[in-house]
Amino acid sequence: MTKNWIFSDPPPPEFIQESAAESVPAIAARLLWTRGLKTKPAIDAFLNPNYEQGVPDPFLFKDMPQAVDLILTCLKNNAKIVVHGDYDADGVDAAAILVLTLRKLGGQNIEVFIPHRETDGYGLNEKTIKYLHERGAKLIITCDCGISNTKEIALARKLGIKTIVTDHHAMPPKLPEADAILHPLIPGETYPDKTLSGGGVAFKLAQALLKNNALTNQTLPDGAAHEAFAKWLLDLVAISSVADMVPLLGETRVLVKYGLMVLNKTRNLGLRALIDISRLNGEDGKLKKNITTETISFQLAPRINAAGRMDHANVAFALLIAETEAEAKELAAQLQQNNLDRQKLTEKLTLAARYQVVATQQENNPLIFVLGEGWPTGILGLIAGRVREEFGRPAIVMGQNAAGEITGSGRSHPAFNMIEAIKTIPECFNKFGGHPQACGFSLKNGETLEDFKSKLLPLAAAALKNTDLEPEVKVDAVIDLDDITWPLYETLQKFAPFGVSNPEPIYAAQNLTLVAMNPVGNDGKHLRLLVKHNSHLIKKTIAFGFGNAERHPADWKQNLKPGDKIDLAFTIDVNEWNGRRELQLAVKDIRRSL
Repeated sequence: MTKNWIFSDPPPPEFIQESAAESVPAIAARLLWTRGLKTKPAIDAFLNPNYEQGVPDPFLFKDMPQAVDLILTCLKNNAKIVVHGDYDADGVDAAAILVLTLRKLGGQNIEVFIPHRETDGYGLNEKTIKYLHERGAKLIITCDCGISNTKEIALARKLGIKTIVTDHHAMPPKLPEADAILHPLIPGETYPDKTLSGGGVAFKLAQALLKNNALTNQTLPDGAAHEAFAKWLLDLVAISSVADMVPLLGETRVLVKYGLMVLNKTRNLGLRALIDISRLNGEDGKLKKNITTETISFQLAPRINAAGRMDHANVAFALLIAETEAEAKELAAQLQQNNLDRQKLTEKLTLAARYQVVATQQENNPLIFVLGEGWPTGILGLIAGRVREEFGRPAIVMGQNAAGEITGSGRSHPAFNMIEAIKTIPECFNKFGGHPQACGFSLKNGETLEDFKSKLLPLAAAALKNTDLEPEVKVDAVIDLDDITWPLYETLQKFAPFGVSNPEPIYAAQNLTLVAMNPVGNDGKHLRLLVKHNSHLIKKTIAFGFGNAERHPADWKQNLKPGDKIDLAFTIDVNEWNGRRELQLAVKDIRRSL
């Protein structure tokens, strides 16, 4: 679809001048301004994240003392502690963080329970509580779930099981009566950062346990330093934060920045095997290029998520706590196959979803609904994301099993808080949860479907009434291609890590001359464009997917020729090949110059 280019407003001249006095280039000053960074303290904190200053004391969580005391009592009495994770990358990483920490503290009676997406569903359920009670659980610690499990936690209390909830999902109408709740958003919470991932909250509990142990012990039981062990967990925190798409601002920005440093030299055998099977290493066994948030988003997190989408997330969890290279390699190979299967099925069902949208004439609706017979729950969210991206509208994608039960996943538009809308119609669901931009649910029965659609559609329409839903490209700055140099690139890299609330900057260059165009990749689905701007210098670009006429109705592969005048929206990237590094423009959109 044709995309609208939205250009950010430039900062006032005096801001540019003040920035220049601090040796900040004009284009970097513009990026700071558009991100709301207008004072020197805010700019310094953003451009120079500091671990000591930017990671608050975990005991600022009001329930942290109770949580730590509960865990220490269980460890002292060798009482069984069960870490209850979730089946996505955030929940799996969070569980691994806590299990690794508890074992490092000498815990011998530690178990983990990762639910099966299809048979257990999201979060705790009463069947699981009874099962864990039979296994002798004395304490359940939830990871990336639990805040909505009021009935289940009440059952645990009745059976004599203590509970600690660590979560970050949307608040339910009623909080569970857990023995301790670590959640940034609960009413009255004193912890300053409100946007931690599930893995981030689990890390705060791990930090607190390590800090408490350090009060009376110079080292951990195996001789390791407390702070050093905590920092080696940051690779898992980085993956959880990027995978769960929490804002990369504040403390999370700090955790992810340092987490990427750890990830690039990780000691985690499972992650090392995953990096290797993802072909991120060269023949010498060293990384071809530094791992970034993009690497996590498109290489590592999908493979971790694939376990829970296609089979059981236990495989991903086992990988993250693997103790031998042989075990890690075998588990990584399983995830690789899961991911390949997931990719094939997602492509097939996304095509079916696209046809259904068009056949039912929903292209211009404020909210798109898709229903597939037998579509597995594990990939509904991926399909919803694809539909949302292609049609520029919030999308709900549902699967109906042989028994007629319907589960669904939604991906929204920034102007429509999907989870808040769903909260207003609880009568439609057996279970639901999520974030403002993503949700998951199961309907009470098949007859509820039309009722659900009729109630949610007007809520979306009202929220999006004055919103332009056409796909858009937000351009941070217009730039002359001849000004793109290595020094500028290094300056702009200070804005990393990129992600939600801090997207990688998109630049625009106008009235370019196309010098040459070459299809690349399988079936020529990508285009290599050589362009020049205001001089003889030729710049190399890569336009992923722009040779695919199905995705790009303009069919650029057939309709562009050397000499044409075009505008490009792009990010600035580095292409590394055979030991050579060169700047490259990654095209986000193409349009003909006016």
